[in-house]
Amino acid sequence: MAEKLKIIPLGGLNEIGKNMTAYEYGGEIIVVDCGMAFPGDDMYGIDCIIPDVTYLIKNRARIRGLFITHGHEDHVGAIPYVLKQVNMPIYCTRFTAGLIQLKLEEHGLAKSTKLITVEPGRSVRAGKFTVEFIHVNHSIADSAAFAIHTHMGTIVHTGDFKIDSTPIDGEVMDLARLGELGKEGVLALCADSTNVERPGYTMSERAVGQTFMRQFQGCEERIIVTTFASNVHRIQQVLDAAAAHGRKVAVTGRSMENIMRVSTELGYMKVPKNTLVDINKIKGLPKNKQVIVTTGSQGEEMSALYRMAFSTHKQVEVGPGDKVIISASAIPGNEVTVSRVINELFRKGVKVIYDRADMLHVSGHACQEELKIVHALTRPRFFIPLHGEQRMLQIHSQLAQQMGMDRSHIAIADNGDVVEITAKTLKLGSAVPAGEVYVDGSGVGDVGAVVMRDRKRLAEDGMVVVVMPISSHDGGLLSPPEIVTRGFIYVKESGDLMKELQNIAMDAADSVTRKRGRDDGELRGVVKSAVSSYLFKTTKRSPMVIPVVTRL
Repeated sequence: MAEKLKIIPLGGLNEIGKNMTAYEYGGEIIVVDCGMAFPGDDMYGIDCIIPDVTYLIKNRARIRGLFITHGHEDHVGAIPYVLKQVNMPIYCTRFTAGLIQLKLEEHGLAKSTKLITVEPGRSVRAGKFTVEFIHVNHSIADSAAFAIHTHMGTIVHTGDFKIDSTPIDGEVMDLARLGELGKEGVLALCADSTNVERPGYTMSERAVGQTFMRQFQGCEERIIVTTFASNVHRIQQVLDAAAAHGRKVAVTGRSMENIMRVSTELGYMKVPKNTLVDINKIKGLPKNKQVIVTTGSQGEEMSALYRMAFSTHKQVEVGPGDKVIISASAIPGNEVTVSRVINELFRKGVKVIYDRADMLHVSGHACQEELKIVHALTRPRFFIPLHGEQRMLQIHSQLAQQMGMDRSHIAIADNGDVVEITAKTLKLGSAVPAGEVYVDGSGVGDVGAVVMRDRKRLAEDGMVVVVMPISSHDGGLLSPPEIVTRGFIYVKESGDLMKELQNIAMDAADSVTRKRGRDDGELRGVVKSAVSSYLFKTTKRSPMVIPVVTRL
């Protein structure tokens, strides 16, 4: 029988976020990335979404390690939740390890987890796999692609990347190694599809640094910059621009403070001498000598920029004489929250610089021409587009076909699909469980579809509680039912409706209690049905109706 290699995406396909892929060969498994996704507006109370790892739990004895490409939340955010169910060693670069360490400490997992750092260019043996780390550029330091070597052949897993010929740290993407692998023979390429819709090349990160220099030049206002906390090179350029213009820099926002600490300790950020000051000390300086770097580029409610905009920040009050630079683009779905913050800043008389045309932000993902370069260098036999919604996966498939790849050698998969590869064939086998697991507070997976449906209904239509005191002696109603509503209508203004509801509930209850031997369950069912249908008929609304029976 022909040898088989299985590639099983558990997250990141037909969606943006919660990236996770399992590779299975010779009875052993390695996992690449372990990300989370942010909840949609209709996911009330949910903190984040993680992949369903039922398959990994079932096969935990065969897992040889978790390999992480870089430290963004959509690649590392699920680690603490997954490790509590499947303990496995984690392999990643130094900066990524620093960020993961913070998570492990927060969740009390630091002692029980084996965290191994690997330098780009080095390889790790994990059972029947040898995983080689290849340096790539992205919007976070120390990102890596993997060449996964097996007896059957090599798979190149790009992770998130772009080709930046003038990166801030001077470390260009190791295209030469990808070319060597292509000459040796690449069995399959699994590549990032996030920016595949955009033609051309992604701009260099350095372009943003030039914009900062231009914005700082001759500026008399206090400058407040917000960007993704993880974008160390972006923050580095803010520090450099501030130092060049004789300004001091203060940092606010928990994630920004954490990243600054990790990146300076590990040497990924070089803070110019005498530039960084405490947020409480910067207030004494003239406005044209201040720079504040803050979280909140996505308009998040708890972030420092949001608190400044809505006057709840303890140390910083904004108004005329402030210039806010938003150095990030809104993640799809966050446009409304970002606009709300921008509008509020304008209302306070703040000058806000947020135009995309002004090179305030560049993407960390490869556009079409860069993707073509990777395809041309690796010359894979098979191709599986990763990280993207359906249209992105399809467009990436078309791009590979333009490069001369046979359509039958491309697998557009869904989460849970098992892509089976032999030396000569590629096919989709049977699927494994894969889906969304909701994290709500300390509960993981205890909020399912039924609870979400209830929350949605409560949010949209409210609830009506019908409390019925029943005599335990003869089963009759002791007094008219009490009607309590939440999120439905204001009781004091709708006395007539409440009176009518009381009568409907009483009639329904009487019809049951008159007949001996009927139980409370039946009573609740009849009352619920009568009240629900009356409410829909009169108000065209369907609140959640909860009948409560109290026997006295």
